[in-house]
Amino acid sequence: MEPITLTTGRLRLRPFTPDDVDAVHAACQDPDIQRWTTVPSPYGRADAELFVTRLVPEGWRQDGEYAFAVEPLEGGPLVAAAGLHARGPGVREVGFWLVKEQRGHGYMTEAVGALAHWAFTGLGVHRLLWRAEVGNGPSRAVAERAGFTIEGVERAGLVNKGTARDSWLGSLLPSDLGLPSALPYLPANVRTEA
Repeated sequence: MEPITLTTGRLRLRPFTPDDVDAVHAACQDPDIQRWTTVPSPYGRADAELFVTRLVPEGWRQDGEYAFAVEPLEGGPLVAAAGLHARGPGVREVGFWLVKEQRGHGYMTEAVGALAHWAFTGLGVHRLLWRAEVGNGPSRAVAERAGFTIEGVERAGLVNKGTARDSWLGSLLPSDLGLPSALPYLPANVRTEA
């Protein structure tokens, strides 16, 4: 798939460019980003170059990972990184980090909402996942504000820095946003006549 740009009321989600290397490197010096995400720690400039110039373009080419640089619509510095990762037919997982100085403005919830809408209307996704290590309260707050239903805890649900860790798992369905689904859905709590 060719990279695309998404917009919201305040944000532009655009493809990363080589000009983003310094901003990505600076953002990923944040101990919280290194602690709660799978970025390398310590995070060097070579890691940012690899991410921006190789991993992101390969993800788009292979239709496996769609990563976006998030910036203010009117222009300005990088606010966040957000993306969708393939997890099976019709299923994607949202992932993100937010620049420390930009927290508390609702940007991440807005960006996740834009990704969810595109996933359901543009990619034919029928289930969007969110996962974070148990204890990552800010990530969970974003997921809940974006409409995800927290389904529970997965034991050893994710691997970070070589260690399996318990994770919270949430899901968002097209119907949660009032959108049609690519597949019919029959919830377990719906009784059918025999």
